[in-house]
Amino acid sequence: MSNLIKFENKNKPLRNKDFLTLGEMTSEEILFLIKDAIELKKIQKAGSSQPILPGKVLGMIFEKSSTRTRVSFEVGMLQLGGHAIFLSSKDIQLGRGETIEDTAKVLSRYVDGLMIRTFEHEIIEEFAKHSTVPVINGLTDTHHPTQVLADLLTIYEHKGKLAGLKMCYVGDANNNMCHSLIEGAAKVGMNISIACPKGYEPNEKIMNKAKADAKKLGSVIELDSDPIKMIKDADIVVTDVFTSMGQEQEGKKRLIDLQEYQVNESLCRYAKEDFIFLHCLPAHRGEEVTSSIIDGTHSVVFDEAENRLHAQKAVLKALMG
Repeated sequence: MSNLIKFENKNKPLRNKDFLTLGEMTSEEILFLIKDAIELKKIQKAGSSQPILPGKVLGMIFEKSSTRTRVSFEVGMLQLGGHAIFLSSKDIQLGRGETIEDTAKVLSRYVDGLMIRTFEHEIIEEFAKHSTVPVINGLTDTHHPTQVLADLLTIYEHKGKLAGLKMCYVGDANNNMCHSLIEGAAKVGMNISIACPKGYEPNEKIMNKAKADAKKLGSVIELDSDPIKMIKDADIVVTDVFTSMGQEQEGKKRLIDLQEYQVNESLCRYAKEDFIFLHCLPAHRGEEVTSSIIDGTHSVVFDEAENRLHAQKAVLKALMG
């Protein structure tokens, strides 16, 4: 762990009580969480108990469906000695018109932490504003910090470092995965190049903030419509589905607009020979990525999926411990 920044504040590893975006965190905080996730993973693999959150309860609000987010958070809380409660929008009054403010205030009286998977990012910001317990972003339309924390953990495991590596994201860049990858890369000194067609660029505000963060650590953020130019000499190649949840009506247009941005063997030959491939899953083989890549020797997508569990346990421990 010598090349991870040493984080001195052991009692309060996070400045804020919430985990909403990577852009709001310091480099030290992100690296601390990665380091702690590695330790928690070692303990779990050794079959040892982890009674870090005995009696603690995590409320999990899902306005968007999920496989990995729900299972990893629920299992994570159980492994840490706590409990998790699943709440869909149909299960609570929020889905029937109760205000976010009232819901946040009430649930804060019952549980020790809240994880929310929802639509507009403003919803989770409003929730955190009125909650008296930690709020964790399980996904919004513009950010997916828990996934990218797991991605950074996976990259570190396979590459032995983060700073100085080159990550290339290919496809629709105006989505939660790309935004959080940009933020995360900038915070750990990783270079990131983004290949996307016109009209699919990342959020300008997020890009500008990340570029300022990257400059402090000497890393670079690049954006171009040429995927070959962007993927050249990449250590990590990442993509996501062309059509995210809520965009289904745009599906046909997106397939046409993004067809030249498929991650396949022809494109990946411009990356480094030992590149690794990441995808948050679920994947649509034959659309954003070919089977030969996602099921091939460069793919670490199932290590990545597993690491959701360990990275999120680090977040739960830091916020609720």
